[in-house]
Amino acid sequence: MKKEPGNFIAEWFGHRVYPVVAETPASLQDQAAERCPFLTEVTGKQTKCVKRANSAGVCTISSTSNGSRQDWLACPFRALDRDMLNDAAHRLFGHAQGDDVSIVAVPVLEDKAATEEVRKRVADGKPTIVYFQNKLGGEISISPTDRSPEFSFDATMIELLSDGSGALAVGRYGVFEIQTMDFHGTYQKAVANLRNASHMHAGEFGKAIASHPQWLCEKVEGPNIANAFKRTFYQMMFKFQIGAHGTSAGCILAIPRAVWDSWQRHLGRPDLVEYGDGTWRLVQEGNEPVENPPAWIYVFDVEESATDTPNSLALWRVIGTDAATLSHYTLDVAPEAALEAGGSVDRLRSQITLRLSKYLPELAPTKARIKKAAAGAGQMTL
Repeated sequence: MKKEPGNFIAEWFGHRVYPVVAETPASLQDQAAERCPFLTEVTGKQTKCVKRANSAGVCTISSTSNGSRQDWLACPFRALDRDMLNDAAHRLFGHAQGDDVSIVAVPVLEDKAATEEVRKRVADGKPTIVYFQNKLGGEISISPTDRSPEFSFDATMIELLSDGSGALAVGRYGVFEIQTMDFHGTYQKAVANLRNASHMHAGEFGKAIASHPQWLCEKVEGPNIANAFKRTFYQMMFKFQIGAHGTSAGCILAIPRAVWDSWQRHLGRPDLVEYGDGTWRLVQEGNEPVENPPAWIYVFDVEESATDTPNSLALWRVIGTDAATLSHYTLDVAPEAALEAGGSVDRLRSQITLRLSKYLPELAPTKARIKKAAAGAGQMTL
């Protein structure tokens, strides 16, 4: 039996195409117009997908790279989920979940009525948060110095306050980072297949896609997991430290569950501590969890549906931590696991010797060594 390909475009212009296919008037309209439903919702204006032609419309990739099939994020705007943004704003700025908190993308303030509503809310003492993002007013950056690099934030939330005289004032800021994934291969062929299907199979798009899933995986390869963690780690440490500064409300990193699962080897597979309020903590061994850590990791799943579209994002874990703890697990715990007797570093010398023995036969392991190595491997699997 031929093995099923591992990687498929899962969502196209915000709507599910694998392993089930959404076919509603809204999904078909978004796909025909090449519209981003997430940017359209937060701005209140019809907004096209901002990605290049070869990857246009690709929101998530369904991949078996972790063993089971999971959705991986291919576009940061896919995470513009109102429920998650609301949760993030309430948590960062210390509001109870039932509080009336308004969250407004900065471009919305170009509308005079929206601006007046914001001013009125602030004057009335109602919590009001505005946010910048790449295509929503532009990213906020910190400038380089001779001893530190330049960094920009995926999304920056800012609380607006009254200065006491009725004028607007800027309060604390919070950082909201979104982890997307780099993929090997190209989306070009699969995107072209979807475009062609939407035109050639008008009226039966869902049926055509469902019966030809191979269209969605042509030339699409798996995520570059190791590179993504290396690329993310330093930025994550840096921004978590920025979030711990007194003028900041904190930092949130939002990642799909697939990414969290792929991180486990890099973190030494740590145990999370359930806090009791529905959230979790990642703390160093022997440390007590704190109520309000400076950094949070939001781990979410895409709730797969052919009818509720775009699919909702569901928070699987909300994890409180800090930069020092993540550094400890990445730079102390995981290397210790590699250095343990019988661990991967311990086996490295044997691997080197075996490889060299192809060129220098006298280095070939003896039968006794092979037997001893096999016994050690057997003990490790028990």
